[in-house]
Amino acid sequence: MSNSPAAASPLYPDIEPFNTGFLKVSDVHDLYYEESGNREGNPVIYLHGGPGGGVAPSDRRYFDPAVYRIILLDQRGAGKSTPAACLEENTTQALVADVEKLRLHLQVDRWVVFGGSWGSTLALAYAQAFPDRVKALILRGIFTVRRSELEWLYEKGGAEQIYPDAWDNYVAPIPEAERGDLINAYYKRLTGTDEAEKLKCAKAWSAWEMSTSRLVLDPAVVKKVEEDIWSLQFARIECHYFVNSGFMPDNHILDSVDKIRHIPCTIVQGRYDVVCPAKTSWELHKRWPEAEYHIVQLAGHSARDLIEPLVAAADKYKQTNKRSRTSDSSSRRLSDSEFLMGIKEVFQSVATADSKPVLTAALEWVQDAYNDNEEYQIDVATRLTEDQALRVMAVSESKRKRILEIFIQ
Repeated sequence: MSNSPAAASPLYPDIEPFNTGFLKVSDVHDLYYEESGNREGNPVIYLHGGPGGGVAPSDRRYFDPAVYRIILLDQRGAGKSTPAACLEENTTQALVADVEKLRLHLQVDRWVVFGGSWGSTLALAYAQAFPDRVKALILRGIFTVRRSELEWLYEKGGAEQIYPDAWDNYVAPIPEAERGDLINAYYKRLTGTDEAEKLKCAKAWSAWEMSTSRLVLDPAVVKKVEEDIWSLQFARIECHYFVNSGFMPDNHILDSVDKIRHIPCTIVQGRYDVVCPAKTSWELHKRWPEAEYHIVQLAGHSARDLIEPLVAAADKYKQTNKRSRTSDSSSRRLSDSEFLMGIKEVFQSVATADSKPVLTAALEWVQDAYNDNEEYQIDVATRLTEDQALRVMAVSESKRKRILEIFIQ
């Protein structure tokens, strides 16, 4: 754990995407994605907040474009994805599946996953579902969609105590009789048929969160609410997820942390984050002591308050191209004896394999592993792709025999 002061550190320069597109993930949804930076670089995916917030060009700037292949995705109903503000087939499980579909579509083996606020929820949920595909996690303003977190921000008695002026504007569209359950009261209006009331409530909901997101109020952030489509996307999708408890059991994200404790992770948290208070990030860190944990003083919720540590975290994970061992055990380096024993187990597991490509691929992998124990650790031979297996078909029988003589006693 560290206690860092907030400081302004330059982001990387503005860049333009070298590839943009739409990925059809269902009969309803087409998702916008883009790639920028180095085409052959270390892949990183940026998961935006909300849900419903969408990505922005500035989101590319946390990453060194000379090193990273920077991938941005507008989640279902958000940003440029279509249809805008759509709630149909829009769940956490669907979004997790979408991230994996994008990885496959872009032919990415493994990537760094960066997410803040709701983006941290989605990053954690994705990593827990597909741990073998995550090189490292960079998380900001931890949010796990627990009822206590929702009540703090959206119901009476929580953040209201700190922002009473903004709170009055937030509750204004809701009649006094319905203010005992503001999330449901908003949901009824945001999904109703009165379009004028729907837009009015969307702007009030969105303005409340924008007003509380930075340590010092930023009028430019609050001005975003004037964009009708964005306000509808942000408010409708957020409220949809929150009224459904994020489509997860209340403590699911924290209860599933053991699945990903072997993955390198940096958590960055603003001390005075009112949207996602530090308590949740601290609870995550206590369950995941291996993760780096940075409390940033004089900082709120917004990534704009946390530029320096976020850029530093991205810089730290620049060189994560080598495949590392993935399991529920510790990620420490294997001893020589453990390494050799593991290699023997790999051979024993594939020695009777019917597939010659799988066996020959395993043999080549063992040779690589033997030559560089520091960069390659025990993996399951059958996880190699068909293309990788076919590429090593040319390995000579004599070469395979020599390797077998070394490792099979």
